[in-house]
Amino acid sequence: MKFVATILTIAFSSLATLAMAGDIKPFSQQEFDQLTKAGQPVVLDISAPWCPTCKAQKPIIDGLMQQPAYKDVTLLTIDFDNAKPTLNKFRVAMQSTLVAFKGEKEVGRSVGDTTAAGLEALIKKTVN
Repeated sequence: MKFVATILTIAFSSLATLAMAGDIKPFSQQEFDQLTKAGQPVVLDISAPWCPTCKAQKPIIDGLMQQPAYKDVTLLTIDFDNAKPTLNKFRVAMQSTLVAFKGEKEVGRSVGDTTAAGLEALIKKTVN
């Protein structure tokens, strides 16, 4: 009985954490358009698997997206090597670029920043 109670506690804690986390999804133009037209906060994360700066950014961004303050933010990931038309549309020339939107308006952009404070300041612009 105690084992079942422990498992249920862990399960409910996990669900509560998931409910308080922002979504991280692969980019699709359709989803981006739906989210931004609805006034939702969106951050585009343009990265490449070979990029050391992107690798340094990833755990920071993932951690920020787990914070309750950013539960309404959707992070859409874009592969730098395989999405050239999308990169051109958003005027992105380098991997390790983050582009923040509050609804349909771009509110900030970052290239190569690996500081928690800098990355959080960018994400915060989408919700304030």
